[in-house]
Amino acid sequence: MDNYFVTSKPSSENPKFKPRPRPWRRSNLELNGKFDPKYRHSISDLLMHSYSEIGAFSHFYHIDGKPCQTHMNQINNAVNSDRQLQFRMQGISAIDLDNKGIYIVSVTKSGCLTVHDFETLYCQSTGSLPRLLEDESKHLMHLNLQRQLDDVRWNHANQDEVACTSVKSNEVLIFDIGYISSKPVEVLRTRRTLSVLGSEVYKGLCEIAFTTTDNSRLIASDTHGVVNVWDKRKSPLPSLELITGSRSTLNTIQLHVDNQTILGASKDGNIYIWDLRGGRTSAAFQCHNEAGLPPLISFKLASKLAKIGSLKAQSDIVPKEIHSIDLDPSCPYQLAFHLDDGWSGVLDIYNLRVTHVHCPPPAWLNGASISTDLLYLRKPSWLPTSSIYAVGSSYDCGIHILDFYPDTSSPSHVDYREDVESLSKMNHQRKKNIFVPLSEGVTTCASHPLNGTIIAGTKHSSLLVVSQPRWAF
Repeated sequence: MDNYFVTSKPSSENPKFKPRPRPWRRSNLELNGKFDPKYRHSISDLLMHSYSEIGAFSHFYHIDGKPCQTHMNQINNAVNSDRQLQFRMQGISAIDLDNKGIYIVSVTKSGCLTVHDFETLYCQSTGSLPRLLEDESKHLMHLNLQRQLDDVRWNHANQDEVACTSVKSNEVLIFDIGYISSKPVEVLRTRRTLSVLGSEVYKGLCEIAFTTTDNSRLIASDTHGVVNVWDKRKSPLPSLELITGSRSTLNTIQLHVDNQTILGASKDGNIYIWDLRGGRTSAAFQCHNEAGLPPLISFKLASKLAKIGSLKAQSDIVPKEIHSIDLDPSCPYQLAFHLDDGWSGVLDIYNLRVTHVHCPPPAWLNGASISTDLLYLRKPSWLPTSSIYAVGSSYDCGIHILDFYPDTSSPSHVDYREDVESLSKMNHQRKKNIFVPLSEGVTTCASHPLNGTIIAGTKHSSLLVVSQPRWAF
């Protein structure tokens, strides 16, 4: 039988023949049920360029049939000839979404706390109208608390609770959205601090954080350089104070995924790291006049930026106010920061090195004024995947969508090289940050935890829905 078989020639004798490559990436996706991070990054440019404003909702809401305070301030400011005064009286200062992205909570400078239904906002967003009226009957809660509000957060471990606070008050107000009442279900306060003359020192609260595992623990930074840690089961007063040894305002805090490490950033440009489990602290940070836990690490962010040779050669690196810090949900060692001059970047918290920087042109270069913008702390947001960072422009009406992927292939990476040979011409052209123009100036952003839709709050108290085309879902 062997005489009837025709033997094939070895492949070496047929150099023109090349085996067809198998689509291993697709096979891996089908087998593992998830994208490889590098493959996701390779197509992230399509996601970034697909964003556009599809809906805008002004805060023309009512309480008991009458315009709320934010609504009234918008009307008053529209006829106010003093353009500098109006910015103090309005604007959305913070936005947050619950774990599943069902509800959005927002607070305004005028004191309104509103819980919106995400699907209602998204379905009303058609992109065809310049301004839309939200269905107020779909609001889960709308209160005016008769005070400026500067931050709001959902309780990760108890999704019925939202907490808000103000830099003009030492109280954290906690509301139960299932129990609609104009009064909070719980009020937490900071401890009294006396000056050397015996008078009480004023404290306001800047930013709030909840742990993901314990619904009774809440953390907030204050205007006196202290991070207050409450255990709601024990007392309305802090059970622990994390000190900095400085009186500079702690604008922003972040809780690491281990729920034990706390990071904070101050108005004078410092970053602090505490460990609630304790640990050794340098004698330089011991404060014998204060009772509290000092930081394990403290440093000027400017000192880390100055180590980037190309940046130092082009700019004068000086300490700047840090508006916000935020840990990357898809890469927990990446700490994003945003500065008062519009710069953004990433600090690798494992080796305390700045790995990414985005430096937009200064406002004066484009003839813009930033005097009114100084009244706001801009609060950017990570998208849930792909290490993409969304931040409102410091002077333009729009948001920057930044590629902060933890690799030198990111256009924002400090070691990124445009002439690197390993990048194909196609990928080289696609890897860049983008700017999405919007109808109003943005003060704060939050991204949907499932589909990446960006909800932006503006200086004129509007909510903007920034999303991909509907077919992208």
